[in-house]
Amino acid sequence: MTSIWGLKSRSLISVPLDIPDVTVLRKGRANFVAIITSQQADGHVALLAVLSDRQKETVRQFLATIPARLRPTLHTVCTDMWDGSGNAVKEFAAAHEDVTLVVVIDRFHVAKPYRDGVDQLRQRDCRRLKAELPAAEYAEIEDVMWPLRKNHADLTPEERQRLRRLFGYAPALKVAYTLREELTAIFELPLTPAQARHRLLKWGAKVRRSALTCFDAFLKTLTNWLDEIVNYFAARRSSGFVEGLNNKIKTLKRRCYGITRVTPLFQRLYLDLEGYRRFA
Repeated sequence: MTSIWGLKSRSLISVPLDIPDVTVLRKGRANFVAIITSQQADGHVALLAVLSDRQKETVRQFLATIPARLRPTLHTVCTDMWDGSGNAVKEFAAAHEDVTLVVVIDRFHVAKPYRDGVDQLRQRDCRRLKAELPAAEYAEIEDVMWPLRKNHADLTPEERQRLRRLFGYAPALKVAYTLREELTAIFELPLTPAQARHRLLKWGAKVRRSALTCFDAFLKTLTNWLDEIVNYFAARRSSGFVEGLNNKIKTLKRRCYGITRVTPLFQRLYLDLEGYRRFA
């Protein structure tokens, strides 16, 4: 089941789409829905639909409801690395001459896998060091998870010292951490898509020369989704605001003592996002 209300009659200026995440309605592998939103030019987040899933056919049916007057305003779709929604968007654009769409992989979904790779290497190295080092010596490099997850510029002097001690015992982790910071820095630079592609490919080659394996999964992701990742640099389109929306949904579900159906979720979320604007 899908909930879409008033899409044809609502006074939306444009509909850049965000299909970045899923929300779990109740415990269970298949019990999730997809939230489709659009951030307007004034920063307002418009709720467009709550889909019962994000399979290709479900997303295709939603796209078909977008009125003709709004189709020319479809310029970007920010999503995660899920073939179903991405392929539905591309086929929709190919079928409509008035639609020129660029699929952008949300930056959060790019950062998570390469940062997770470094975190997994940290876990392995810390287990090894705990078994090898005397307890007093290991205590000096304990509790490094949060410092290691921070960007280097955000570290306190004490955290930097703790990481230096850790890297003295785990040189491969130091290399991985440095590579992670270099990749993050690429996304902060004012690059064109062509420049970004060159930098990302150069970074991938550097990783392969390092013989590290913690980035293997991300390198595969980078190869498969390079065009969509590079599209981020064209307009810096991101779904960062969706993290706040996800927290709102979690709070809403607690406030309602759980919501297990698509339509009530859409109705309550729509009131939370649009109520004051429409009825105050």
